[in-house]
Amino acid sequence: MSLLLPDSGLLFWMTLVFLVVFFVLWKWGFPSIIKMVNERKEYIDESLAKAEEANLRLANIQKQGEELLMEAREKQAQILREASETRDTIVGQAQEKAHEESARILSEAKAEIESQKQAAIRDIRAQVAELSVQIAEKILQKELSTSAEQTQLIDRLLDDVTSTNGTESK
Repeated sequence: MSLLLPDSGLLFWMTLVFLVVFFVLWKWGFPSIIKMVNERKEYIDESLAKAEEANLRLANIQKQGEELLMEAREKQAQILREASETRDTIVGQAQEKAHEESARILSEAKAEIESQKQAAIRDIRAQVAELSVQIAEKILQKELSTSAEQTQLIDRLLDDVTSTNGTESK
């Protein structure tokens, strides 16, 4: 049983050494350990605070990025609307100008056609008059081959002219 129960002297010295070691640890060991644990706790708390701040900044940056993206999309839509309006205006002006130009060209073409028509009518009248004179000349030459026939025709024409003038003066 002596193995299980130590001697009283050994028990005394073991207790004394334990108390000395405990006192040394209490005086210098535990405060430095507690100080390191506290410093580590503070470092961890600061790191957590910095991480939280970084998360907040990141959230703000993301929010600002989304706002910038929305603003850019709005500007893009506005630019597209303005470009569409400008395109419609230009197309409308081009169509109006084309209509005016086609109306002008059509008017000029009608005027040209009318002038060519009048020139053709004058030319045809001149040709008809010339042909009529030539035909009348040939007919008169044939009918008035003798001087008696010529005299008879002249008398008849004079009578016609005189009777026409006489009826007009009445």
